[in-house]
Amino acid sequence: MSLSIGMVAGEPSGDLLAGRIIGGLQARAPDVHCAGIGGPQMQARGFQAWHPMHALSVFGYVDALKRIPSLLSIYGDTKRRLLRAPPSAFVGIDAPDFNLRLELQLRQAGIPTVHFVGPSIWAWRYERIHKIRAAVSHMLVLFPFEEEIYQKEGIPVTYVGHPLAGVIPMRPDRAAARARLGLQAGERVLAILPGSRASEIRILAPRFLAAAQRLLRNDPTLRCVVPMVNPQRRAEFEAILAQYPVPGLRCVTAQDIQGDTGTPVAWSVMEAADAVLVASGTATLETALYKRPMVISYVLTPWMRRIMAWKSGQQRPYLPWVGLPNVLLKDFAVPELLQDDATPEKLAEATWAALTDQQGAARIEARFTALHQALLRDTPTLAAQAILEVAHGPG
Repeated sequence: MSLSIGMVAGEPSGDLLAGRIIGGLQARAPDVHCAGIGGPQMQARGFQAWHPMHALSVFGYVDALKRIPSLLSIYGDTKRRLLRAPPSAFVGIDAPDFNLRLELQLRQAGIPTVHFVGPSIWAWRYERIHKIRAAVSHMLVLFPFEEEIYQKEGIPVTYVGHPLAGVIPMRPDRAAARARLGLQAGERVLAILPGSRASEIRILAPRFLAAAQRLLRNDPTLRCVVPMVNPQRRAEFEAILAQYPVPGLRCVTAQDIQGDTGTPVAWSVMEAADAVLVASGTATLETALYKRPMVISYVLTPWMRRIMAWKSGQQRPYLPWVGLPNVLLKDFAVPELLQDDATPEKLAEATWAALTDQQGAARIEARFTALHQALLRDTPTLAAQAILEVAHGPG
């Protein structure tokens, strides 16, 4: 009997992870059939998509409220399909609000469930561990400290490493990246990453650009480079740039990179930079894997802070750190300027230090290299082995 695996991924990052997992499954079970909700990376591996992945992409609470009817319809259809023809196992990739609810109902119906990418219970709402215990047969986690959490709670878990650690080079090539971007080898380059969502750009871009204006007073030859995920975000950013002009700043999209390397534009900009001013999120981990000094920042509106506090029952995270590199190193290895501290003056001061402190940059490179090595595992193989064990064993 052929092996069938149900899967749901709701974000591009989940699609990337799931695509590699499918590859790992196919290497061990060539006749495996994977179906559910997914994106282009999964479909390139033969995945059967019942609904497009972007149908689950929700940006903020307001968007979620607007999308409730369509999300409920997709959820109901996916659940019916999986219960009507039960797969050997179900794998939910991230998207915890959608997947954990679905996994609970599937597991209660006797279908083994695997969840890949643990919710950040170590920062917000630890009580979700009880829902995870009921819904998930086996957890696959990206970070080593998460394995300890689930083991302590009696939940089967496998640390599979972070896939980015196997894709981003252990030794970045700054000169090659600058050549791709048309930057000079001797220039001082600052990468500015104000986020990939419209709300992030609206809030952070004015602060980051005002900080860049101050930095250019220190060094008029400083080159600021801003990667843009798509033309819409670029237009939003450039409208703000018109209000906070920064001489010589370059917005870069994939079309601006010389040679078709397939490398995300943000990665090329990180690799080329001397330092990075970055919004908190996955980009901070990517910057760490490129071994670059950085300043992490984030600002929530008062309304968003109230919603998060209401939803989590917390005024702040459990941990003293927000940026993933600091969380993983359990130290303020790089500065975090959040909320009221995210002023142009403070951002400029911290970023100037990141750009000019050569000894500090060497220390950061050594710490981030060790972090990279700790996160480097054969993720597709480890994940596929765990999923196959769950599929062939008791739920």
